[in-house]
Amino acid sequence: MTLECINPEGLPTPLTYTQVVVAAGSRLVFVAGQEPEDEHGNLVGPGDLAVQARQVFANLGRALTAAGARPDQVTKITIFVVGYRRDECLPAIEEGRVALFGDHKPADTLVGVQALSPGYLIEVEAVAVVDG
Repeated sequence: MTLECINPEGLPTPLTYTQVVVAAGSRLVFVAGQEPEDEHGNLVGPGDLAVQARQVFANLGRALTAAGARPDQVTKITIFVVGYRRDECLPAIEEGRVALFGDHKPADTLVGVQALSPGYLIEVEAVAVVDG
């Protein structure tokens, strides 16, 4: 599997993601939105976006592993955040993202939403492309 990450001329070069990712592989992995829950389905970090973001990205990593995919094979993520305010939310989200992806920067969309499941502040879904 290969990924070509492109930040085209005429578009800003983002610090935390890539504008375009072209993937070549033979298997697509779609991961449902991961929520800030422990293995028993209990909410982790009520009211604390940073704790919830770490849990969500850790859960995403576990889901990828179960499908035989690695974080560096993720081509796209969508992040849903309740009451998104850039200056307050972005550092907490980025901490969780870097813990999973390191220097890998898949394409992403961040969507501010009014609500998720009760008490949940963040949810992340992903698409990965793997060989075989």
